[in-house]
Amino acid sequence: MLDLIKIRIEQGKQYIPDLRKAEIRKRFRGFPVLNGDSCGNCQTCISVCPASAISLQPLSLDMGKCVFCDDCVRSCPANAISFSNFHKTSSTSREFLKIGSGLTEADYFKSAIRARKEIVKIFGRSLKLRNVSAGGCNGCEMELNACSNVNFDMGRFGIETVASPRHADGLIITGPVTENMAGALEDTFKAIPEPRIVIAVGACAISGGAFQDSPALERSFFNRYKVDLYVPGCPAHPLTIINGILDFLRR
Repeated sequence: MLDLIKIRIEQGKQYIPDLRKAEIRKRFRGFPVLNGDSCGNCQTCISVCPASAISLQPLSLDMGKCVFCDDCVRSCPANAISFSNFHKTSSTSREFLKIGSGLTEADYFKSAIRARKEIVKIFGRSLKLRNVSAGGCNGCEMELNACSNVNFDMGRFGIETVASPRHADGLIITGPVTENMAGALEDTFKAIPEPRIVIAVGACAISGGAFQDSPALERSFFNRYKVDLYVPGCPAHPLTIINGILDFLRR
């Protein structure tokens, strides 16, 4: 018994008391910080980016494509691109994920998520989600599973992943959506009772990521159905996922 007490004291709290105020380690790559004034349009960053996430004139970076590999930061001779550790980067708008030069974390956070009143009214107190891994590498899937562990405990907010789409209020998509998973994704979505929401987690789900030009993908699902919340990352951090959903529900 004394050994158990000693271990408990040494380890401290196993959970994060306040996920809304939780800090993340400085090495984490989150919000991109761009300085267009120092950019010399040398196109080095474009040539090294594996996901074609960077554009010039003006300088911008698409978080929906970015795999946060840091190659652009290391290769840029003008130091025009860097990443802060700001992790609240989810957005209800695909276009808003395209970060321009000079945009601050505060300005982004104020405008990134626009929750619809009917969504908040219906799902504001309880949200059950069914995850479909549509050809992913299991990175985002592992982070999504971590959202429910003792550290993050997403269930404390009434947000849970469920085994059956018939028990779900919405769909979480991870992975770039391969041909072999396109049918399963469609079937799962249709099995969820209306009204339902769609959340895309990770660069692969949002844009195809590094695999966006692969002939093995079949992403017509996104042409037929609206995505309600985008959670960028490669993989997306549990705090990014949870805070994005909470902001979406105005919690």
